[in-house]
Amino acid sequence: MPEPDGRTLALADAAATGRLGARIAPLLARGEAVLLHGPLGMGKSTLARGLIRALTRPDEEVPSPTFTLVQFYDGDPPVAHFDLYRLTRPGEAAEIGLDEALDEGCAVIEWPERLGPDPAAWLGPDRLGVTLAEHGSGRLATLRGAGAWTNKLKDLDV
Repeated sequence: MPEPDGRTLALADAAATGRLGARIAPLLARGEAVLLHGPLGMGKSTLARGLIRALTRPDEEVPSPTFTLVQFYDGDPPVAHFDLYRLTRPGEAAEIGLDEALDEGCAVIEWPERLGPDPAAWLGPDRLGVTLAEHGSGRLATLRGAGAWTNKLKDLDV
């Protein structure tokens, strides 16, 4: 069932989650962020991997940045993959290059709630939120756009 301010999609498996990321990728522009929400094991890294490979190359090595906190990739636009799970305070996001990543390209951010109560203060006006939740043997992805992503969601071919 579609959300009034976004879209809800059933994802049968990990491959479908990766394909969703690949379909989001061509709509991303410099300064934009994709915010990935959901508990551990819901497929946030899988979605990020599909998106990054679509912006770079299909065989790109895309490890989870759980311990490094961020990985940077040359793409069109350049993309940074952040995993903020281990942040202890929102200000650490600046220390690991979030501002620069958005100035130079786009960002995929796992655990964006670690940016504090107002993640918009860290991000530009154009962002896509994706919440992943269990749904039978698969996942349910709820997508909500802000700024330009309000209209881009209409163009998302899924």
